[in-house]
Parts: sequence; structure tokens; C-alpha cells
Amino acid sequence: MITVTGSINLDIVATGPALPRPGETVTNARLARHPGGKGANQALAARRLGADVRLIGAVGADDMAEEALKLLQAGGVDLSGVQHINGETTGVALIAVSADGENQIVVCPGANRALRPADIDGVAITHMMGVLEISADTLLAAAEAATGFVSLNLAPAMTVPDTLLARASLLSVNETEAAFYGDKLHMTGALVAISLGDAGAALYRGGKEIAREAPPQVQVVDTVGAGDTFTAALTVALIEGMAERDALRFAVTAGALACTRPGAQPSLPQRADVDRLVRATWQ
Repeated sequence: MITVTGSINLDIVATGPALPRPGETVTNARLARHPGGKGANQALAARRLGADVRLIGAVGADDMAEEALKLLQAGGVDLSGVQHINGETTGVALIAVSADGENQIVVCPGANRALRPADIDGVAITHMMGVLEISADTLLAAAEAATGFVSLNLAPAMTVPDTLLARASLLSVNETEAAFYGDKLHMTGALVAISLGDAGAALYRGGKEIAREAPPQVQVVDTVGAGDTFTAALTVALIEGMAERDALRFAVTAGALACTRPGAQPSLPQRADVDRLVRATWQ
């Protein structure tokens, strides 16, 4: 089982003709609400790709919590580790999406800030995935409890303790995050995945590139959730024992498919669809 330790949000999405510049108002946008949060997204993505998944996280004791958890429940993610915190709101992400699928995101973390290392005490963890929308101390507690593969998505970019990086089997970042962390990413011996947007992704070990793949061509509708899908897919593939290049192809394909529908969790692909497109692209 993969235990995901991470954030749970409700995404409020405005899709308009363009993203606003500072001080600019963009009109004629469409409003939608979807379950989200990087931890929740990666948990559901891994589940749809065939893994058994448990999520450790926190939501508020409010009417947004049920909406934030509904697709996870329907998808078969184990939510026994999710707390409902009195006095906190469920996390919210305010997302603007342009006509070409690019986005801007502001996150109000709410109950996600309430998750503490003590919440990991006594939890049996085999494989672990974590994201930095919760405290690094809580992620470290989960990583130290893990007996198997440890996948860390170092997003959003922030200073993290070396002890957390040292526990990682896989570090996943985008180009902006890779620039922030610099050479520190490559000093632990972990596999490092750097996503490159529509150019795909590359894998590194010890600072040396070992694989690079471009995604299959798709009609992009919304890029929200593509990075979470990529990280989850790469983690699942590596845990399953795929060769690193094959795992990268699987991950960039899953990420591409996540761009073909609006919303983070509604867009997460099923395993059969990913496998089919991988075969059509590389075999």
C-alpha cells in the first residue's frame, strides 16, 4: 500500500480567455468547483492507476469537507487517516485557467496546517508519497516511518531539512522548483524527476541525466493536476518495478492525459487509458 501524506483542498476554478496581469480584471470567465489539493490529487491518481492507497490529511469541520473528499471516497482511497478539525476551514485553492490551459493558483491551506508529526505515530507505512503543502516535519515523520519506497514532491518550493531529502527514493520537481533547490537535489543519491511542461520530463541520478521523454500529443484543455498525475504515475511505476525509462514514459503519458479534461481530480486518468496510449506511442 502507498500512504500519501499531504494536502486536501477544494478547488474553485475560474476559466477565462486569458490569465490576468497584475492589476488587471479579466471578465467572461466560467466558474467551477472540484476536489483538489496536491496530496489528495496524487492519492486518487495512484489509486486510478491501480495502487492501493491510504491518505493521511486534514479537512475542516465544515460543509466543504464532504465536497473535497467525495471523489476520493468514490475512487476507493482509504480515508481512515483523514482528520476533521474543529475551528479550521477545509483548504481552498483559487485557480485561474486561461483558454490555452495555463493556470495561476493561490492556496488557502486551512486545516492542512493542523497536520502534525504526532498524527503519524503508530501508523504502519510501507511505501510513502508526500508533498510540501503540509509541514516538512510531518512529512519527515511519515518518511521515517516508511519501510519501502519514499516519493517526495518538493512543491511548492521551500527550504526543507536535509534529513527529509535523505529519506527519499524519488524527488519530483518542476523546472522552477529545480532551480530553487539546485545541486542539493542531486546530493542524496535519490532518483530525481524534473517535469518540463509540454516538453515532458527528465530523470537524473547523481546529477547525470539517465532518461528524457516527451509526452504524446494531446488536445490540452486544463493543465491543473498534470504535475500531480506525473508524480503519482512515476511513483506507481517504479514501485511496480518498471525500468526507469519505461516508468518515465508511463508518467509523461499519464500527465498528458490529465490535461485533456478540466479540473484536477476529474481529469485523473484510468490505468487502462494510460497503458493504451503508451502502447500506441512507443510500441
